[in-house]
Parts: sequence; C-alpha cells; structure tokens
Amino acid sequence: MTRIREADKSHRPGTRAIHAGRIDDLNAGAIMPPIYQTSTYRQEALGVNKGYEYGRTHNPTREAFERNVASLEGAEYGFAFASGLAAIDVLMKLLKAGDHVICGENVYGGTMRLMVRVYEQFGLTFSFVDMRDAEAVARALKPTTRMVYCETPTNPMMFLTDLKAVGDITQAHGLLFAVDNTFASPILQRPLDFGANLVMHSTTKYLNGHSDMVGGIVVTRRDDLAERLGFLQNASGAVPGPMDCWLALRGTKTLPLRMKQHEANGRQIAAWLTTQKAVKKIYYPGLATHPQHELAKRQMKGFGGMISFDVGDPERARKILGGTRIFALAESLGGVESLIGHPASQTHAAVPLAMRQAMGLTDSLVRLSCGVEEAEDLIEDLAQAMD
Repeated sequence: MTRIREADKSHRPGTRAIHAGRIDDLNAGAIMPPIYQTSTYRQEALGVNKGYEYGRTHNPTREAFERNVASLEGAEYGFAFASGLAAIDVLMKLLKAGDHVICGENVYGGTMRLMVRVYEQFGLTFSFVDMRDAEAVARALKPTTRMVYCETPTNPMMFLTDLKAVGDITQAHGLLFAVDNTFASPILQRPLDFGANLVMHSTTKYLNGHSDMVGGIVVTRRDDLAERLGFLQNASGAVPGPMDCWLALRGTKTLPLRMKQHEANGRQIAAWLTTQKAVKKIYYPGLATHPQHELAKRQMKGFGGMISFDVGDPERARKILGGTRIFALAESLGGVESLIGHPASQTHAAVPLAMRQAMGLTDSLVRLSCGVEEAEDLIEDLAQAMD
C-alpha cells in the first residue's frame, strides 16, 4: 500500500501539487517522473527485490500519483483505480452481506446503479436520503448501518452536506464516513478535516483536468482501512495503467491554478445567468441566493466551476444544448475545456424518474462544467445559444 512520505506533508497546497510524491530519477535526473511501463520486475534473487514484483500490485508511477493526491487531501495513504466507479466499488467491498449504507439521494447515477443493481444482490442494503439535512442521516440509522456515503456538492443539483455534522454522527456511532470530493477537489475542500474516514475522486475530472484518461482514487488516514484497501486493490486488480497515472499526475501539478480559473469563470457565469429571463432556477453554491451558501463558505475554500440551471421547458433546454459553440455537448466534467450536458438523459438516466423529480432534476435542467477559457467568450456562447 502507498503511504505518503514526511517530505510530502510539508509546504502549502500549490507547492505540494507539484512536488508531493516526486520520484528521483537516478539515471537521467528527469524532472517529470518516469512512466514505468512494465508488467513485471527483475528479481535480484529468489525472494529478493527492490520492493516491486508485479505491476498489478506495485508501480512507481502509480505510487507517485497516489502520494500526490493523498498529500493534497491531508491523508496518509492513497489507492488509485481504473475509474471512479472502480474506486466506489472498492468502498463497497469494505462491507459484507447484511450491512446497511446511508447514501445521499442526489449522487451520480452510476453510483446509485452500482449500489442498487449490483451490491443489493450481494446482500447490502441502502437508504437514500436528502443529506442537506444531517438529521435525515440520524433518522435513517439502523442497527446494521456501517457506512454513510455522500457527494458534496452533489451532481448535478449542487446540494451540500454539512460534513462536520454528519462526521459527528458517524463518529458517535462508529460508522465509516465516505465522501466523493470530485466536484470540489482537494484545493477547495478537504473532507477528512471534518470527520470523513474515506475520500474518493473520479480522477478523470478535475485532478486530471485534460479529458485524456479515466481513473479513480481513494485516500484515508486510518491504518486499518489502508491495510484493507491495499489488499482489495491488489486482490480485485482494478488498477490504472502507468500512462494514465502519469497523465493524472501531470494534471495535479496545475490543479491549484486551474481551480482558481474554473471558479472565477463559474462565479461570473452564475452571476450572468441570474440576469437571464429564460433561466428559472440556478444551482451554484457561490451565489448568495443558494440556500446553503453560508455552509459552503464554512467548509469550502471556493465554490468551483460546476453550475446547473433550469430553463423550465425541455425543448428550450434541447435547443441550448445543441446551440453552443464553445461549450461542447458531452458527459464528464472538470477539464480545461467547457462542457454542457443534460443530466436527466446522460449522467442520471439510471436514477428512477420519481427520485429525479423529487429532487428537482427535471428534463429542462442543464449542467455546465465551466472550463478555463475567457469568461466573456463563454458568456457570449451561452447568450447566442439562448437567443
């Protein structure tokens, strides 16, 4: 299992993003970590090696990336996986048949699909609750509850979970508290500081930031969880290749800089959307009108570049989705390029219709991933698409 080094704990986030997890290349002195594109390693003698035996179990490029993200999150250990869903899958494998999980009702559709359509048949049970209310978590507790899982901000409704309040509940009952921090990134939010035990990311998104790989990661501070996660990572084998790890590590080096621009664009575009008559509702925690704006200011260091807005008419939404020229109509988020999407038919199609309607995820809802282009160009693009 990959544990960060003492050197990875020093310095501020912007410096950690560049240097944490660094590999010293003794052959050529390369500044960038080498891509260890190998499936196996030469043994010095039977039972004697340099700490590496087989590529599924260990890879130096992967370890550099794992240490880097763990350092940014304030964790001790990191475990990279082949996708965000593979990372969530390993969290479910920390449990056993008969265990109960309390999950936020507004999570990525693939998360809900994995839980309900895969893990329920293996004996896990799930309660999906509105985690804007910490008391909803307390009310959902059962004798068999073992984990609380949430996203904050959520995808795509931008609901927030009070991490400290839920962290207090989980600690009082001895439960695991797992948080998907993909939307915020460790630059804007560190859930471990508020009582979470486990933090995961789809590294495909902001951590990589360039829309050229797929991956996931789980980090923790607890030795016992790290030991189990390391075993499951090797036993299940859903690990990323070294090239994907290198691409993601390339991305984290500019993460603090990119997040500043993502958020600056998000704030400016959200403010502009408030002036548009066609826009009926806006979901962005950086707006003072967001019902959880004060909570966002307490537990986040910024509000990010994700915005959802409702135009009240599915046909109008379709025209906007098909009319942008800079915003690309595509699933995913967090890249340097701006994306526009339709959650009801894309990312959240697996969520039951009644649940989508209850949380306000309508067919007229549009989601933006604001990239790092010039904000004025992005606003002009949206304006011509809405015209």
